[in-house]
Amino acid sequence: MVQARESTVGEIRKQLKALANKQDAEHQARYFKTGPGEYGEGDRFIGVRVPVLRKLARQHASLPIIHNLQLLQSRIHEHRLLALLILIQQFQQGDESLQKKIYRTYLKHTNVINNWDLVDVSADKIVGAWLYHHPQDIAVLEKLARSRDLWRRRISMMATLYFIRQGQYDLTLELATLLLTDKQDLIHKASGWMIREVGKRDRKRAEDFLDRHIARMPRTMLRYAIEKFPSSLRQAYLKK
Repeated sequence: MVQARESTVGEIRKQLKALANKQDAEHQARYFKTGPGEYGEGDRFIGVRVPVLRKLARQHASLPIIHNLQLLQSRIHEHRLLALLILIQQFQQGDESLQKKIYRTYLKHTNVINNWDLVDVSADKIVGAWLYHHPQDIAVLEKLARSRDLWRRRISMMATLYFIRQGQYDLTLELATLLLTDKQDLIHKASGWMIREVGKRDRKRAEDFLDRHIARMPRTMLRYAIEKFPSSLRQAYLKK
């Protein structure tokens, strides 16, 4: 039986280049705030859409991690997103040894997981999934939450989505408390989003958190947190 040949990074880059769309790239560059002084400053887009990248990730799911790192460290945004999508597949399909390797690789390369879409697609599926099953390592989330780096802080909060989906909310609310005084709007949004996810499953837990912390809570965080509340309850919170 002839084994399928492994893809090469060069082949993948050629595929992505052939799929590039200049208009999409220009739109993405604006959407992800790549201008001077913006949170995505200097990031480069070539204009390949996410559904196409997901298809490519399935096609190249056997790409060795050492080669995948070439994509993950690329200056091109879609290269990095594709690398993460491949790592997610490999993590979900791999044994504990491979999962540990992917988890450690992820944490060693947070400097290139540096926009909100890259974080949001991957943090719960790799960091959250590993920590849920290996709680002895959970302290890493507080370390990330206290980082000076915006994206490491967002990783810490978004990783807790895995716990929320398992019915565990304490970690999310502990980190949300820690991040109440964060100066970055993207952290307010992530925290509010995760509180909203808690509230969708246990509204009392979310309300208790809001009642304790509303005086200090950034308005963006509050608005995100109460988005799914009944209209009358949303208005009551907004008036507090």
